[in-house]
Amino acid sequence: MGILGWIVLGLIAGAIAKAILPGRQGGGWIATLILGVVGALLGGFIGSAVFGIGLEEFWSLQTWIVAIVGAIIVLLIYGLVTRGSRTRA
Repeated sequence: MGILGWIVLGLIAGAIAKAILPGRQGGGWIATLILGVVGALLGGFIGSAVFGIGLEEFWSLQTWIVAIVGAIIVLLIYGLVTRGSRTRA
């Protein structure tokens, strides 16, 4: 899969992860989509290292599941890191 495929997959995986994991993560949709790209890469790395599966073809179901799970993990970590940095009114 080319770099454009990675970016598109990550953007869509980030949007799906945000829909699955709603909340008050800081940064808005743009940060969520960027974190989705990072999550897709992380999911591919973890999937290939632990389970022997990775991001292979764009339309493969395992590719989408791995990318979405990676995006959810990255969003959870980002939410935990930025939780204390918000100011309360």
